Amino acid sequence: MREKYQQIRNNDELNELLKQSGQEQELKRFIFQNVNFAQVPEKALQYSYRECLFLSCRLPMGLKRQSRDCLFLPNMGETFGFPSHLYSPEELYDGYDPDIPDSYEKCYDGCVYRHYLKKGKRETDFKETLARTLHDHSVSDCLQDYLSHFNEHRLIGVMGGHGLSRLDLAYRQVVHLSKHLTEKGFLMITGGGPGAMEAIHLGAWMAGHTEEELQEALSIMSVAPYYTDSLWLSTAWQVHNRYPNLGYESLGVPTWLYGHEPSTPLATHIAKYFDNSIREDGILTIARGGIIYTPGSAGTLQEIFQEAVQNHYLTFGYSSPMIFMGKEFWTETVPVWPLIMTLVNNGTYKNLNLCLTDVIEEAEQVLKKDLK
Repeated sequence: MREKYQQIRNNDELNELLKQSGQEQELKRFIFQNVNFAQVPEKALQYSYRECLFLSCRLPMGLKRQSRDCLFLPNMGETFGFPSHLYSPEELYDGYDPDIPDSYEKCYDGCVYRHYLKKGKRETDFKETLARTLHDHSVSDCLQDYLSHFNEHRLIGVMGGHGLSRLDLAYRQVVHLSKHLTEKGFLMITGGGPGAMEAIHLGAWMAGHTEEELQEALSIMSVAPYYTDSLWLSTAWQVHNRYPNLGYESLGVPTWLYGHEPSTPLATHIAKYFDNSIREDGILTIARGGIIYTPGSAGTLQEIFQEAVQNHYLTFGYSSPMIFMGKEFWTETVPVWPLIMTLVNNGTYKNLNLCLTDVIEEAEQVLKKDLK
């Protein structure tokens, strides 16, 4: 059986590897990602490299000659690279000034989105598609590593409409739901955009803060109710900067396909993709602890039936809870609940773990049932 690859993602890890290797002359089956070997050329050239991958690394002269059966993938010169960790809000919005809303165009996220539109959402140029694929592969790798530190039954996905106003009562209910569950130890996961998604991350960001502070945050953000408002991003950053995160985390998984919907800076970790199909399927796949459906429209409906299929076939060996928050909405406004119950009762769907509620504590009890 071949040895597994070991990953080295920064220069601190590289220095530690070179220090530990001691008298060993060969480094075999390592993946070096975004590592600057040129900072330690003498140490790096003391070794030979076999069956290694070098992804977007800076290499000293001569290192390739000491390599055997290695693959070298340089930075392709795009506006984006191959991340070695999930994006933070500060990295994604590097160059953005909340006091100058138009500065979004100059920040990292804005530059990548412009590049994406210029090249085309369905670009056929081989170099561009390869660069995007390698970027997304790197994000998926980082995401898998990040989630490995959590109990999978505490990974909760939340679906809901991107157009939900910050002034809507449902928005505030979602904020409180998220704050409560985050403080109980759940990791909240969304598509990382505006509306109900932002409400989840606001609640998680304010976990540990007082109710008074939460109301002040909501007041700041109410100035720009919709993501199309010029101060939408600016007011989110005001909350981000005014109320420091108290150690609680949340995960946003947005996409540049919907780059016109800004990614919320209130998610502590951001896995942003080019390929929306990877991103959509990924959220439903990683949220093994359950999915909460808040009021939404077409996209949310699609995600309901995607998740129902996974649970019907017990794709991951068990059925995750599907919680519908908002009895009136899911039974009358968008009557999905009666349809699903009909399909369950006639045997079309099996193994579904369903809950319809308006009560946060009831949702929590359903999510806790599978905790070990």
